[in-house]
Parts: sequence; structure tokens; C-alpha cells
Amino acid sequence: MNFRRVLALGLIAGFGAGLLAGQGQIPRWWWAWPGPPDAQSVARGKAVFAKACASCHAENAAGTSRGANLMRSTLVRHDADGSAMKSVVETGKSHGNVKPIQMSAAEANDVVAYIEWAVQNYDRTSAGAPPQSYPLSGLLVGNAEAGKAFFNGAGGCAKCHSPTGDLAGIGSKYSPVDLQSRFLMPRSRKPVMATVTTASGEKVSGRVLLLNNFDVSLQDAEGKTHKWAADSVKVETEDPLAAHRELLPKYTDADVHNMFAYLVNLK
Repeated sequence: MNFRRVLALGLIAGFGAGLLAGQGQIPRWWWAWPGPPDAQSVARGKAVFAKACASCHAENAAGTSRGANLMRSTLVRHDADGSAMKSVVETGKSHGNVKPIQMSAAEANDVVAYIEWAVQNYDRTSAGAPPQSYPLSGLLVGNAEAGKAFFNGAGGCAKCHSPTGDLAGIGSKYSPVDLQSRFLMPRSRKPVMATVTTASGEKVSGRVLLLNNFDVSLQDAEGKTHKWAADSVKVETEDPLAAHRELLPKYTDADVHNMFAYLVNLK
């Protein structure tokens, strides 16, 4: 099974349980915004996108040899308020030698609405999440011993996890589909924490409420909310899932299959 398909199935299975607000029984896949964008904004944004962005990202935002597939973009799918996408458009970040795109703030908002609509439309018309009854035989094609070696070696998993500790019995705890999705993109009960250092040297620590190219917002231990402009402070984050996110682009097909074979045998 190709790794891209494995990852797609895993992510869909892991995050596809909720319902999209205002959309009846349409399943909600993984995107950070709570509902569908305004239809008129989408229509305007589609026209602007076709003129300013489609030459690299394609008119349906699925990407070309010159530009990324926005459907699969982590930045896009985690951008709850659209500020990260607007920052890329306005500053040209992540665009190599491409100059910042000249458009108004209203046009940028419409482009964001179109991209969000395109992602939602893509997810709703894709094959969808595999059933919980998806057979183990369809996923179990790796080598458990090789997975164990990766776990204890190159993967660095043993630094935080133990097959006789937090992972004991994990192969029986979840269905094969859920187990695959959880090790590829696990969930954490611990929030992302950060320490902000201001220009005057003051340090404020707390739970991250908002962090993007424009704004930083924390909630401290006393429940007070603090806000800053992102370019005015230094931010050091403590993300409990950082190591897992760093592994995602490094996994090979064999790593994924072998790790799954190892974990599913931890009964």
C-alpha cells in the first residue's frame, strides 16, 4: 500500500468523527474552521484565485509542478482564522522567488474562503474514511522486527514511549484503522504551551490560544489572556506532539508498514 494512501486513510480515520456545523450529516474531515465559508465570498475568491494563484496551484487548488497541492497543506488545514493563508499571500513566504501577490484585504479574505471551500469540497467527494471493519490483512504488510528496530532506533520513539508502559496492549485497544491513524497523527491531552519574551525582556508563559504570523495569544496559569503582535515578541513553544510532526515527512513506506506491524502485535 502506497504511503500517501496510508497517511490519507489514517488522517481521515483519525479526524473524521465529528459533524460539520450546519451541514446535517455530512462528515467533517480535518480542517480547523468550524463551518462552510460564505458562498458569495467563495465565488469572488474563485475568480481572484484563478487570476492570481491558479498558474501554480491549479484552478481547483490541487497543485501543479510549480506549486503545492493546497488540499494537503498542513498550514491550510490548521488555519482556523485564515490569517496564516493571508500572510502567505501578502508576504510571499513559502513561495520561493515568487513576489508577494498584490491584492486587497477583501480579496485576500475571499481567496481564503475559496481555498477553504475547495478543501471541504475535496474531502466530501473523496472516498471517505475506511470502515472500522477494514481488515487487518489489508494493512499488515510490514515486518514487526524491523518496526521494533525503527521504534528503538531511527524513529526515536523509545525516548518517550515504552511497549511495556504507555503502549502496553495498544494492539488490542484500537481497531487496525484507528491504530494506524493514531501512531501517524496522535492526539494529546496536553495543550501546546509557550513562553513569550517581550522587547523589554518580560517573560509570560501559558497555554497557546493563537499563534500565527500575525498574532500570539496565551492564557496564563491564572486564566488571564495575553496578546501580542507576532513580530514584536520571541516565542518558544512546547508542543507535546512536536516529535511526531517531525517524523511525518521522514517516514518511508517501509517505516510506516513496519511500525504498524510492530504496534499491532503489542497485545
